[in-house]
Formats: sequence, structure tokens, C-alpha cells
Amino acid sequence: MTSPDRPVPSPAAPVGGAGVIETTGIEIIAETERTAKPRDLVWPWFAANVSVFGMSYGSYLLGFGISFVQATVVAIIGIIISFLLCGLVAIAGKRGSAPTMVLSRAAFGVHGQKVPGIVSWLTSIGWETSLAISAVLATATVFDVLGLASGQAVTVIATIVIAALIVGASVLGYHTIMKLQSILTWATGAMTILFMVLTIPHIDWAAVVSMPHGSPQAMVGALVMVMTGFGLGWINIAADWSRYQKRTASDGSIVLWNTVGGAAAPVVLVIFGLLLAGSDTGLAGAIEDDPIGALITILPLWALIPFWIVAVLTLVSGAVLGIYSSGLTLISLGINIPRPAAAAVDGLILTAGTIWVAFFATSFIGPFQSFLITLGVPIAAWAGILIADILSRRADYDEQALFDPAGRYGAFDWTSIITMVVASVLGWGLVVNSFTEAAPWNNWQGYLLQPLGLGTFVDDPAGSYWEGNWAYSNIGVLLALVLGFAVTWFARRGKIRAQEQR
Repeated sequence: MTSPDRPVPSPAAPVGGAGVIETTGIEIIAETERTAKPRDLVWPWFAANVSVFGMSYGSYLLGFGISFVQATVVAIIGIIISFLLCGLVAIAGKRGSAPTMVLSRAAFGVHGQKVPGIVSWLTSIGWETSLAISAVLATATVFDVLGLASGQAVTVIATIVIAALIVGASVLGYHTIMKLQSILTWATGAMTILFMVLTIPHIDWAAVVSMPHGSPQAMVGALVMVMTGFGLGWINIAADWSRYQKRTASDGSIVLWNTVGGAAAPVVLVIFGLLLAGSDTGLAGAIEDDPIGALITILPLWALIPFWIVAVLTLVSGAVLGIYSSGLTLISLGINIPRPAAAAVDGLILTAGTIWVAFFATSFIGPFQSFLITLGVPIAAWAGILIADILSRRADYDEQALFDPAGRYGAFDWTSIITMVVASVLGWGLVVNSFTEAAPWNNWQGYLLQPLGLGTFVDDPAGSYWEGNWAYSNIGVLLALVLGFAVTWFARRGKIRAQEQR
């Protein structure tokens, strides 16, 4: 195993990534193994995002008090732009043939990269755990409705089986995952269409079109929710799936197929979810506690088992991508263990988190959305910095220097580190915890809203809340993204040119 801070062997040498179990960790992919084509990027991204969980976002968006038309516009724009940003990060994978968090060392320094690396690892762990939780809750609901079994025993067994599926595929690695995702894309896509056909009778068009419009600030809040829930939730792993691409692949093709693969299914699913949630306020409320379980209630009994299988497979598919990449991130932080072992370690954490939420948490969506917005701020700042760094570079990465603190990228890039910290601090000051009771540990944010006249905190004995049109817009995420990009674009261009000339 190559140490994450030592120069890598010659990238022309085979690294053993094409076997049954991928042994390649964070080292450079050998030229002989870089055989993927841009269109191959459709499979992992589509399969991971065709999950019916996407329909639940219809309820989340309408919760901002906006109309169906407004929510549709927000969904289309937010989903496509967020996955377009993933596509830009994926360019780095093709240019440097290394995982995202290793390539980010060019912007932050070999050791400085540990700052965003920790945030990235927490984000991936949180995402994969939330997907596993959704699969477990869906299993418990289906078995209970069908009268097959109920109680804690079902939850325990479901947790063990689902965790085993996720960890097993992640341990096998890239090549197995790509094959599985290509199969899942067709199978789950077809079954999801069937589910949509079966639930069309539940749509009340009159109720949907009569929903009143919300404020522009509410649309901004919904936009941030969509971007963090989709593309920005995956952006920290985007280059992990493009590092096997041929060097001759065009940047435009990488961006295109990444965006199409990631955005195609969610756009359709979220809009359909808007139709369902706008038609039935009871369904919209039930989604808060058990997103997949709530959708199950509107299906005929004969369709429950097929739907359950598809729901679990799509959720597992997304969690596999997260576990695989979180393992790579763990190694990049200096944990010197084989890649399969890193995936197994993160799998144990996923299992523990799933058990805790399934048995002890009183609400699912509250802590989940609070988590998304909180980690979404530093991830957005990091993404802005990295995208500006990628777009500023005219040459491929010095792959040896990515592992050498004395190389051209250095040990620390203080401009990037300080930019990320400042952008995060400012961003957290402009987001609020919308779920104060479900996630009281996160009530520290929003400290800039009152000083800037954007909101007023009301400490009501019945439940504290914020007043003001901008209070729940969570513009701090967008601020962090734009600020990170702008500072890097102008402040580091000279340094990037000097790096490329060394």
C-alpha cells in the first residue's frame, strides 16, 4: 500500500485494480487500466439517483410555501446546475487519474487537504447512512403492511442484510460497482416508471394548480435544498468515478455525461413527487418520518414487494457510491490501510448509524435536512475553490507532486484553506436550523441574519423560530460556493501558472 504522502510509483506500472476485488487505493491509475469512456459515467450516476427517495423531495420543496410551478422551476434548475458542478469536478479525475480528495491537494496542499477531507468524509458517511436508513424503514413498513412480520426483529435483520449488501459491493470496488450499476439502471428505471403509472390516479390536478405562489426568498431556500440534496451532496466524490477515463476523453463529454446521468432521473422523480405531495397533504406530512414508507401507502398490495425490492436496490446503489468514496477519503487522510479495509471500516460506522436512527431517533427528515445544510456550507466553499482551480489549469496534474509535500503543490496552500474557513463562517451565519426540536444540537447557526437585517429570532416558549423573508432561504450555501470560486479565480491564478511552469 502506497503511503498517501509519498510519491507514487510510475503511473505506467499496473496497480492491480482490475481483479475481482479492486486493490487500487488512492494511487494513480495505470495507463493500461484507463479504458472507460465518458458515456460510462451515466451508469453510476443514474443508478444512484433513480431512487424513489427523490420523489420525497416534492414534499420538502412544497414545505417552503411555494407553488407547484415555482417548485418545478427550482427543481429543474437546482438539479441540473448541481450535477453540472459535479461534472466540472469530474474533469479533474480524467486529468489526474486519482480520487477527488487527492486531486484537491493541488488546491489545498498535500497536508492542507486534510481540512476539506475531514468534511468530505463526514458528508459521505452521513449520506450513505441516510440512504441505508431509508432502505431499512422501507423494509419494516412493507413487511408490516403485508402482515409478514413486524417489530424490532425485522429492523435488525433488515439493517444487517442491507449493510452487508452495501459493504460487500463497496469492498469489491470500482469494476464490480460499474457492472452492477449498469444493470440496476435498466431494472430499477423500468420499475420506477411502473410505480409512477400506478400512482397517477392519486394526483389531484385541481389541488396542485391551486397552490398559492411563495416569495422569491422561499424559492431561493428551496433551490439551496435541491442543490445540497442532489449534486452538491455528491460533488466531493465526482472525480472518483472519472479517474479510469482515457486521457484523450474530452472535458465537455465528461461534464455532459456526468450531468445527464445524475440529473435525468431526479428531475422526473421530483416533479412527480410534487404532483403527489401537492395532491395529498397527509402524504406530504407522512414523508417526514418515513419517506419511502409513506409512498408505499398509495400502492396496491400486489405491487409492494416489487416496489420494495426496487426501492432497496436504488438506495443501496447510492450508498455503495458513498461507502466506496468515503473509504478512499479515509485513506487520503493518512489512514494507511488497504482500500477494501477502509470500505469495511466505513461500513461498520454506517451500520451503527443506521441502528441508532432506526431504534432511537424520533424523526428522520429533521436531522437529515439540518445535516445537509450544515455540511453543505463548507462543501460548497470547497467546491467553489476546487472548480476555480480546475478551470484555471491548462495542463494535467503533476501526479507525483500530489503525494509529495515538497513538490510543486506544497504542504499547505493557505489561500485556499483560509478562503474555505472564512466562506464557511460567513455561510453558517446565513443559514438556520429549520428543525430546532428534532436537531437542537444545530441551533447555533444564523448569527449574521439579525446584524444584517435579514431576519429576527423569536424566542417563543411554544417553540423558537425566525421571522423575515430571508431567514429560511439558506443563502449561506450559495455565498460559500460563489465566494470560494471568486477568491480562488482571482487570488490563485498566478500561483497556478507558477506551479505549471515548475
